[in-house]
Amino acid sequence: MNIGMGGKRKTVLLVDDDPHARAVLRNALEAAGFTVGEAASGREGERTALRIRPDAILADLMMETIDASTIADKLKAAGSQIPVYIVSTASDALVGAVGLRELGIAGVFLKPGDPAVIVQTLKTRLGVG
Repeated sequence: MNIGMGGKRKTVLLVDDDPHARAVLRNALEAAGFTVGEAASGREGERTALRIRPDAILADLMMETIDASTIADKLKAAGSQIPVYIVSTASDALVGAVGLRELGIAGVFLKPGDPAVIVQTLKTRLGVG
């Protein structure tokens, strides 16, 4: 079981309009002991994040409505400290990207991301043993 410092399971919110991408990450995260929430759009992700207060968010960089940086910016404006990680195929857009931390982006994973690397990163960053 994936229990952090506070003694409860850590929750990760997946925000991606690709159901297959969400399923792959959900399966890997749940197998590692995380509780997983899902949203199929940026707007849904924003509402879900404010409702369930996940420990981390994995969001596609570019979705049809709202992208990951917009979600991070809105959460930051609402006083949230939830780390948002980008998962994207947009490698060219990220090369030399400046200011991701200022936007509230905690890290970037390029698709197709290795679920084991993503899980281990989240365990390390969220203080899960």
